[in-house]
Amino acid sequence: MAHPKILESEGAVLVVVDVQEAFRTAIPDFALIASRISVAVRGFETLGLPVIVTEQYPKGLGRTAEEITFVLEEHVPVIEKSTFSSCGAEAFIDQLTALGAKQVVLCGVETHVCVNQTAHDLMTRGFEVHLLSDSVSSRFDHDKEAGIAKMYANGVVPSSTEMALFELMRDSKHEKFREVQELIK
Repeated sequence: MAHPKILESEGAVLVVVDVQEAFRTAIPDFALIASRISVAVRGFETLGLPVIVTEQYPKGLGRTAEEITFVLEEHVPVIEKSTFSSCGAEAFIDQLTALGAKQVVLCGVETHVCVNQTAHDLMTRGFEVHLLSDSVSSRFDHDKEAGIAKMYANGVVPSSTEMALFELMRDSKHEKFREVQELIK
């Protein structure tokens, strides 16, 4: 039996929060973060696990970064929102419910605003939230650090892309192990 804070493939969903083109010039490590998130997306897709993408006011902030849209499968929902928390979009909650989500693996921008508020609202709704700390960012490091600290202090489970993917596989004999391992190298 696994520890309750270890990811389980049944009920785990990757949520990519607002990694949009307008942030490319505002967030110093945007290309690196978008690249890491694309690895997480490809890993979840390889394992046959669901991915949800949100976009904050895409008319003004643009669409999801090309590094991510390039690897998204066609059926992945992209949910537009105006609230900072993804939970403010009814379609987001509907999608989590339809997927039978129990654990949400969270990544995106900005850490201290949309990611933070989404994490707290998800926990309030009973979801266990795992934060890919290597796949979040903000315009300023102090905001990113404050957002991460607040989330961890309130019950978000620290994680990383590699950690999450290996927890979901559990065993080097997993049928997709080599494919996932190649993504991480």
